[in-house]
Amino acid sequence: MPGYPPEDREVFESDAIALYEAAVEEKGIHTDDVRIAEGAPQRRAFDLLVDMGLLVKDPDTSMWRPIDPAASQSRVVAPLGAEGARLLEESARWTKAFSTLSQSWRRSPQSESSGPLTYLHREAISPYLNALLGEAEEELLTAQPQAGRDAQSLAAAALRDLEALERGVTMRTLYQHSARRQAITHKYVAQITEKGAEVRTLDEFFNRMIVVDRRVAVIPGADGPATAVAVRDPGIVAYLVDVFDRAFARGHPFVSTQTSVMREIAAEQRAMTIRMLIEGHADAVSAKRLGVSPRTYAGYVADLKAEYEADTRFQLGYMMGQLGITGQDADERSPAAGRKDANGDGSGP
Repeated sequence: MPGYPPEDREVFESDAIALYEAAVEEKGIHTDDVRIAEGAPQRRAFDLLVDMGLLVKDPDTSMWRPIDPAASQSRVVAPLGAEGARLLEESARWTKAFSTLSQSWRRSPQSESSGPLTYLHREAISPYLNALLGEAEEELLTAQPQAGRDAQSLAAAALRDLEALERGVTMRTLYQHSARRQAITHKYVAQITEKGAEVRTLDEFFNRMIVVDRRVAVIPGADGPATAVAVRDPGIVAYLVDVFDRAFARGHPFVSTQTSVMREIAAEQRAMTIRMLIEGHADAVSAKRLGVSPRTYAGYVADLKAEYEADTRFQLGYMMGQLGITGQDADERSPAAGRKDANGDGSGP
């Protein structure tokens, strides 16, 4: 059976399914039914059902009878699966072939003479990263700020990273605390940690970075995510690794659900919200720094106003200033905590 293009699937979903269900309910469709007449709106859907073998003409009556869709499903779907598998295998072969060329280039004198920096723009970034990560032999370090990675990109990252881990490559990844709110990120982390990767989270804002074998680091360009810079200078790469190591040491394990750890994370996010308020950043900027949506950040601010019994942000800032609250210490306590200590029972004055 020939394959069916996407436009046939759209007709199948929008019209043919309904017509088939009607045929099932009515125990068939008469050959002179106006719904399947030439030029009728549902004629194309009817022709598609007949072509797929879902409607078959009864030789003893003037009826088109519905047929069990299981047989037709295998005839339609199986060739697509086979073609998909073939394309995946062909893609893997091409990737392997180009990986050999890439390795030869990077180890050649020409690569070194082109300088320690390679600027990548837009569509060139993803293929470069895929090739670079495919060459990893010892270690991957990745810093992923914010949690805004969609399901498709995380699924692709999971396949790529699992392949590296299965090759024996070690992997450490750093997220912001806000990533813990994302179900798709939890799924991705579960997959890679099962294979030995370490994932931690920090409250601080940081830029995206990938370091492969402590040999090449990829960082954002000055004009934002549309440009990336591949750095091969050993001194700069070593410096970036040191920055990563220090940040990773301060992080909390992503997979930890201990009450004490979750309490520390909440305290760190609270302290950073206070710092954003004191420094006077706009909500959009503060939300980005925390890796959350503006709406979530507004909720954090509302919680602080309730905690300090303030009606406005100005009043909130004034009260925190009077109490010496700076947001520099996650252990800084609210007025409610102070009243509890003073009374010994938390009952207030």
